[in-house]
Amino acid sequence: MESVWSGRRPQPRWFADAPIEYIQCDVLNEADTQEKITPLRDVTHLFWVVWVNRSTEERNCHDNGKMFQNVLDALLPNAPRLQHIVLQTGGKQYLGPFALAGKIPAHEPPFKEDMPRLPVPNFYYTLEDILFKTVKKKEGLTWSVHRPNAILGFSPWSLMNILGGLAVYAAICKHEGLPFRYPGNRATWEQFGDASDAELIAEQELWACLDPNGKNQAFNVSNGDVFNYKRVWHLLAGKFGLEVAPYNGQPISMKEVMKNKGPVWDAMVEEHDLVPTKLDDVGNWWFVDFTLNTPAPMISNPNKAKELGFLGFRNTETSIVHWVDKMRRKKIIP
Repeated sequence: MESVWSGRRPQPRWFADAPIEYIQCDVLNEADTQEKITPLRDVTHLFWVVWVNRSTEERNCHDNGKMFQNVLDALLPNAPRLQHIVLQTGGKQYLGPFALAGKIPAHEPPFKEDMPRLPVPNFYYTLEDILFKTVKKKEGLTWSVHRPNAILGFSPWSLMNILGGLAVYAAICKHEGLPFRYPGNRATWEQFGDASDAELIAEQELWACLDPNGKNQAFNVSNGDVFNYKRVWHLLAGKFGLEVAPYNGQPISMKEVMKNKGPVWDAMVEEHDLVPTKLDDVGNWWFVDFTLNTPAPMISNPNKAKELGFLGFRNTETSIVHWVDKMRRKKIIP
């Protein structure tokens, strides 16, 4: 079995030893997509975990939909062995897009897969509609949709890597001798939500590809336990040898805190012989601000997948330690 991965940027250095074929392709560009994807005639399974972030949700719908459609248009007529399409989305299925979070009536947790769509633009809905239309074109082609919440994993360039941002913040606090101050609101500090380990998500997606019970279904995927950021903060403080500053309930903007820290990070990269990165490569501060200041944590009901045979789970605190350790092994953080 061969894995083919595609990305807009060159293959990352921290991914260089992965046993894959890597194809650099701008899937927003129809011509580039046709040139690079059409030759992949032996593809049996497509895993779609791509997204771009635009200034409005209407543009998100257009550009994210176009990328997905470009790949499907190149793949479907030329890959006769294509069996299954995996679409990974997430909790915004139930809450609405970033710009409208907390501003529209959203579903109350715990979220279930059969909750109706919200009456607002949402690029997740656009992707689902493209998926459902596509599978009707090929007899026997199956699909699955997977909806994680806060993803814990190793993906330094990801636009939604909450743990990566927090680990970089902790490393800078350690370097500068600063207290580890929680920047979010009281709701996320105290209330409980759930998270999704990246390897667990992959396990569920593979199960859906291979088990008849997982086909043509949408699934929540979460670790199966709950956490709050108060516990996470003390856990990270222990990993980085930091003192937790007393929490005063006043949010601070990580985007503002980190806006002048680029030279600090450059010095840390050189001092610790890290993989060369810029601060904005490894810390998406707008996403950290959003995640730590939501009106209430997210909790999804994971029972549908369990009832159909997927019994995977993770201990969230163990998962956090695992991924921080991997960031260190891969020389992303000191």
